[in-house]
Amino acid sequence: MASPVSRNRSSLLRTFSMVARRRVVSGAALFGVALVVAACSAGGFSRLGTIDGAAPDAAPVTGEVIGTGSVRVALLVPASGGGNTGAIARGLRNAAELAVGDFSAADIQVIVKDTQGSPAGAQAAAQAAVSEGAELILGPLISSSVSAAASVARGANVPIIAFSTDTSVAGQGVYLLSFLPQNDIRRVVNYAHGQGRRSHAALLPDNAYGRVVEGAFRETAAARGTRVVAIERYSNNQAAVVGPAQSLAASAVGNADALLMPDGSGAVAAITPILSTQGVNPQSIKLLGSGQWNSTAFRQNPFLQGAWYPAPDPTGWTNFVSRYQAKFGSAPPRLASLSYDAVSLAAALTRAPAGRRYTDGVLTNPSGFSGIDGIFRFKRDGSNERGLAILEITAGGGTRTVDPAPKRFGLLGS
Repeated sequence: MASPVSRNRSSLLRTFSMVARRRVVSGAALFGVALVVAACSAGGFSRLGTIDGAAPDAAPVTGEVIGTGSVRVALLVPASGGGNTGAIARGLRNAAELAVGDFSAADIQVIVKDTQGSPAGAQAAAQAAVSEGAELILGPLISSSVSAAASVARGANVPIIAFSTDTSVAGQGVYLLSFLPQNDIRRVVNYAHGQGRRSHAALLPDNAYGRVVEGAFRETAAARGTRVVAIERYSNNQAAVVGPAQSLAASAVGNADALLMPDGSGAVAAITPILSTQGVNPQSIKLLGSGQWNSTAFRQNPFLQGAWYPAPDPTGWTNFVSRYQAKFGSAPPRLASLSYDAVSLAAALTRAPAGRRYTDGVLTNPSGFSGIDGIFRFKRDGSNERGLAILEITAGGGTRTVDPAPKRFGLLGS
């Protein structure tokens, strides 16, 4: 049996590690979230009842509640937002229910708040969550909504674990659990360099995403001594791709041994025929993608056979999808794993005393955490690092893992 939780921080860290040992589903991947620290031989946590629970003067909860614990955590989702946000919101909510069920002994209660898909709605949802005693806010999804929620949460000293990919809204007390493009680019460029690909070119969208990617590309190349042969940018329409793709090919053929094309499937589908006609040979110039490439559309493009791209180890997601479908009767949106991991992390930390569960020091522990999509850790600036695998597109629309995702952060950097 594990020793009782003490107020000593190192003891708390060991306790959180125990949660991982109890959340291993037979024959499946790890479905819990725990600190990646020295493991205990056995353990788990027991229900703490109302000890250190929500403040007694907190307002009654309005809206949906998942779980019956005394530690309140809010989940902000765009339930009544436009477009496909409603479906995403349902996925986030359902994943939270799945996590609470998996951590049934945790003293947690998730209060679900609708942001209405707008900054004003997010601010109101955050205000309601704070007034109802939430110690931690999970979400929102969109950067402007994260900023709006943060304007309330920071004043109440309530941290946020948000799902936006815009690092400009991150900072102390506002942490991003999303898949950041910076992590993708660092991982794939570092791997290519390690495989002897030392002269890279890049074809990037001329937008905010492209600028983030370019910054990470240049930074990583400089740090590793990789030569940047050429960078071309294209605007957001298919016709505008032709000139930059032709110019990039002219610079890359005979000079570059790797070509980064991190955009989505529509842009890459328009680019690859141009590269082919301009003499770019994927056998000599290794094609590099981003996490956006982790879809069927890319695997079915014959020009991309042999290309490398970063992605979480697929095992955890595959098992999560199976469990989600069994419970809710449909496949989850890809972002659902973020909600599952965030709620699981919140649940694992409920055993710590009130006021010490969700502190900056705990959330930014350098050892990190492990979830559905592998290891991750929050940085002091609110961004994150993830342990990603490198996948290669194979014949017939498949993939193979050419470099596994690391299991702990001491192995990152390759």
